[in-house]
Amino acid sequence: MANGTVVMEFLLLGLSEVRELQLVHATLFLLVYLAALTGNLLIVAVTTLDQRLHTPMYFFLKNLSILDLCLISVTVPKSFFNSVTNNNSISFKGCVLQVFFFVSAVVSEVVLLTVLSCDRYAAICHPLRYEAVMNRGVCGKMAAASWLSGGLSGLMHTAATFSEPFSGPNVIHQFFCDVPLLLKLSGPQGNIYEYSVIVLSASSFAICFAYIATSYVCIFSAVLRMPSAEGRSKAFSTCLPHLIVVTFFVSTGVSEYLIPSSNCPSGLDLLLSFFYSMVPPALNPVIYSLRNQAMKAVLGRMLCLE
Repeated sequence: MANGTVVMEFLLLGLSEVRELQLVHATLFLLVYLAALTGNLLIVAVTTLDQRLHTPMYFFLKNLSILDLCLISVTVPKSFFNSVTNNNSISFKGCVLQVFFFVSAVVSEVVLLTVLSCDRYAAICHPLRYEAVMNRGVCGKMAAASWLSGGLSGLMHTAATFSEPFSGPNVIHQFFCDVPLLLKLSGPQGNIYEYSVIVLSASSFAICFAYIATSYVCIFSAVLRMPSAEGRSKAFSTCLPHLIVVTFFVSTGVSEYLIPSSNCPSGLDLLLSFFYSMVPPALNPVIYSLRNQAMKAVLGRMLCLE
């Protein structure tokens, strides 16, 4: 691959070519990154240090936080550095690594969100069998499957995207090495390979989303049968935000990859990329964990707020 290409680096044009707007974007990206970093590191620390949170749900939430940290750290620091220094270049190898780690994190997160829906289904619909079904061995295998599936998908997308040499333009109108835009710069054969992998990934995402939707339909049905109005309200306030975040994450990501894009993406294309690459890692800690009463109680004790 390296011997067949004359492109040694790519240029990431980011969200704007105006210097003042670049600094505004850098500030925004830094704030979002710090929020995601703080929230996810807090969850990892709390779920690791407190023995009462060593349960399947918090085990999966810790894995989700680690994935969120990986997802946002792959793109934002480089984009922030480029905006501040006004140097938009990224090396060819750096772009390859960015594609691999970004795709791996996205796919792993989708699979893990599917696992989380399975955990909630077992807890709410089959509470008496929950501990037997979601034992430590099963949880470990589910988490490992999510990480391995992401790594395998990352390898497939990276190999397909860079299967053909890049010998033409090297300008990417995006703040990171986005696969759809890289396809516009590669040869037609490379497009065929990667489009095949994209269709396969989209089919897998559809299966995951269908499973998540089915799980939540069963969960909501079980919740509606609860005799306590308070219990129903608590379950809905927990499950509905989960479903909204999953729908938002999957729909924006799939739209970005399946809707044909031009060499110069519109503002909507850039906004979709921002939403599926940065917003979920910043919102997931709040939606999934920091609204949780047990998590807030443990955080309060750790931070001496109680």
